[in-house]
Amino acid sequence: MSNWRRNLRSLLAEEPAIAIPDELDRAFRAHHGLVFRTAYRITGNAADAEDVLQTVFLRLLRRAGDAEAMENEESYLRRAASNAALDVMRSRQTDRTVELTELPAVGTHDDLSELREALGRAMARLKPRPAEIFALRFFEGFSNPQIARMLGISQVLVAVIVHRTRQQLRKALGTYLGGRS
Repeated sequence: MSNWRRNLRSLLAEEPAIAIPDELDRAFRAHHGLVFRTAYRITGNAADAEDVLQTVFLRLLRRAGDAEAMENEESYLRRAASNAALDVMRSRQTDRTVELTELPAVGTHDDLSELREALGRAMARLKPRPAEIFALRFFEGFSNPQIARMLGISQVLVAVIVHRTRQQLRKALGTYLGGRS
């Protein structure tokens, strides 16, 4: 993002008629960096991360007055950013299809950006809950107990979902991992 000091009003410039509640403006000032970084880690693209930032705060604006959303602001915004970024990755998947004959041969995958794109495509095929938990665990660095508290589910369920998701992604990225499982 080119100007980290911007405010919510400048982000929503195309929506000048919207009255922005002070609480939402405060939340934006406090957490816009967190939302941007979370989205950037998932999308790998600053422009997409800015789109996610705008999407998250527009959604929050529409839910103004929703006490549940703001109960744990940081957790809510991190999850919203993860989900919106995964939506971006899913939309990319439908835009970019590659014929199997165009894929490079095994052993030529040294380029990390290629692996990142493959991971993005694989994540875009995941169901929302496993994709969210995987992003929180491996992109955001949260532990299973922290994720369980954030999502209101058991640690065992988080562990099972992480394990199954890793297996799915290993299978999808088998070529990039050199056939390792």
